[in-house]
Amino acid sequence: MPLKRELGLFSTTLYGTGVIIGAGIYALIGVGAGLAGNMLWAAFLISAAIAIFTGLSYAELSSMFPKEAAEYTYTRKAFKKEVLSFAVGWLLAIGTVIAASTVALGFAGYFSALFGGEPKLIAAGLILVMTALNYIGIKESAMFNNFSSVLEILGLLIVVAIGFVIASPMPVHADLFQMPATGFAGIMAAVSVIFFAYIGFENVANMAEEVKESRKIVPKALLLSLAISTVLYMLVAIASVSRVGWEALSQSKAPLMLVVSDALGPYAVVMSFIALFATANTALIFLIASSRMLYGMAHKGSLSPGFSLIGSRGTPYLSVLLVGLVAAAVSYATDIKTVAQMADLAVFMAYLAVNAVLIVLAGSKLKREFMSPRVFGIPVLAYLGVISAFIMLLHFELNMWLMEVVVLGVGATLFLMNKRSR
Repeated sequence: MPLKRELGLFSTTLYGTGVIIGAGIYALIGVGAGLAGNMLWAAFLISAAIAIFTGLSYAELSSMFPKEAAEYTYTRKAFKKEVLSFAVGWLLAIGTVIAASTVALGFAGYFSALFGGEPKLIAAGLILVMTALNYIGIKESAMFNNFSSVLEILGLLIVVAIGFVIASPMPVHADLFQMPATGFAGIMAAVSVIFFAYIGFENVANMAEEVKESRKIVPKALLLSLAISTVLYMLVAIASVSRVGWEALSQSKAPLMLVVSDALGPYAVVMSFIALFATANTALIFLIASSRMLYGMAHKGSLSPGFSLIGSRGTPYLSVLLVGLVAAAVSYATDIKTVAQMADLAVFMAYLAVNAVLIVLAGSKLKREFMSPRVFGIPVLAYLGVISAFIMLLHFELNMWLMEVVVLGVGATLFLMNKRSR
């Protein structure tokens, strides 16, 4: 039974924008300000460039292979090695599950600050609620995502309006070209943190089988999502450091609430509620994407056929259930820093593989509705994507790599068990 194709350009773009503008900008802008100072906007711009290198590769490949389990499909088409394609797909699927746990813990932090409660129980509870919504169906999930995405964007526009319009002239006369004390290294350190705010754009490609005219719509939605997010991020960065200064921004636990507090007074708490929707929505999107990854790999025969079963709601219910239970357990058992690093490591490994796939397939005669820029027929941005992903991988500590080895070991066990039963 195939998945339902119910998403158009608007919903797919909002889906991508919603997963990008989630926990990252609301939670990490203060950390980034502490590293990059007044040049915070430049850190967002550099992060966007890195994302666009890989985003263009995803856009072209999604127009060639509009399937679920995008990274798995791309790698298998290029290298013809099921083991390699499974490893890439499995790492990203589990990385996306862990990313859902990360933003659930972010949600719990905001929620407990407002209402009290045990953060880890709140995080696990959110995962279970979002898992139920994931099971109900993609149309209903998209409706929640559309509402939440609009709310997230509205929250950032409030920050921009207060920074540029309501509070003009700005209280802090920030020199936006003043380098941080640590120089360019400080900006790059900020990039290593802030890039989390862009992670998720690749999940648009994993929704291909639920998008109408996916060969045309998915590439457009992916690039539109990145463009919208980048413009908003840079405006928010400039408005924030100009409004309160990078020092105050870096010391605040609720940085965007701090930016609007003077102008909105007691109503500034609205930013915390928007942050709740932002993190909940991001958790939902990560759960959707990871369950579709498992569905796609099972549909191709690399995982047990049970994970490809479609229920009466038109969703892969066993994949949805497994992803939800794992994400809830991880959010309850670990801390936000550890899970964020694990998710980042898996994602950058997948980015490296996707760019390598485009390099291999660049000269093929396969039909494609979109083509990334070429120089003498060479996809130069894909090469830059490989280089940038490799550089980012060098920043992870040994214990993170050991955790990824364990994740691969679990995947290898499931892979071999499925092979023996076929």
